[in-house]
Amino acid sequence: MLAIKDLKFHYPTGNFSLSLSDFSVAKGEKVAVIGPSGSGKTTLLNLVSGITPFVQGEIKVGEYAINELADAQRRDFRICNIGFVFQEFELIDYLNVHDNILHPYRINAALTLDQNVRARAAALAKSMGLGDKLKRAISKLSHGEKQRTAICRALLPIPRLILADEATGNLDPENKTRILDLLFEAVAEHKATLLAVTHDHELLNKFDRVIDFRDFQVEEAA
Repeated sequence: MLAIKDLKFHYPTGNFSLSLSDFSVAKGEKVAVIGPSGSGKTTLLNLVSGITPFVQGEIKVGEYAINELADAQRRDFRICNIGFVFQEFELIDYLNVHDNILHPYRINAALTLDQNVRARAAALAKSMGLGDKLKRAISKLSHGEKQRTAICRALLPIPRLILADEATGNLDPENKTRILDLLFEAVAEHKATLLAVTHDHELLNKFDRVIDFRDFQVEEAA
């Protein structure tokens, strides 16, 4: 599902650089990415999703090479094929829960909003314990409810690849397990692939595989 070859990336300013010679995630895998802050975990998700462009190397999601797509093509590909659960949620304060979940369908012509999509949004919200909160303002939600809203929005287009950046961050242990279990259930139901950045090492045994970015740093330095 995801294959990265000979990727080299650095920001125009600062000393940060990311180098991955061979990185892959199989279809249907649930993979956790760990590593120290600043090692490039979030940058990796941004590169895979096409949010951050790069010029050296190759990233393929399924049969699509992200580096070969123009800006508009990357945006359409991302919104149709990749579900991104952002670390800071990226919810829109002036929209309620229901409209936040549907928002991708209202801002991009690559997605078509119809009754089936609306029904799926309602079903997702119910499965995440948000069925009675669809009209609630984002400001009235708890941290965990905001996280679940962000997950619903990411899952709504039935993406092939789900990227989660600290999806369980800042939650108590009980809610961390619940959120991750709900995400895993949705991934399994839609036969998706999950790549999740996390600092919650106590949850790592739930994933199929764990990738430590420190291993890549050692490999590239060798």
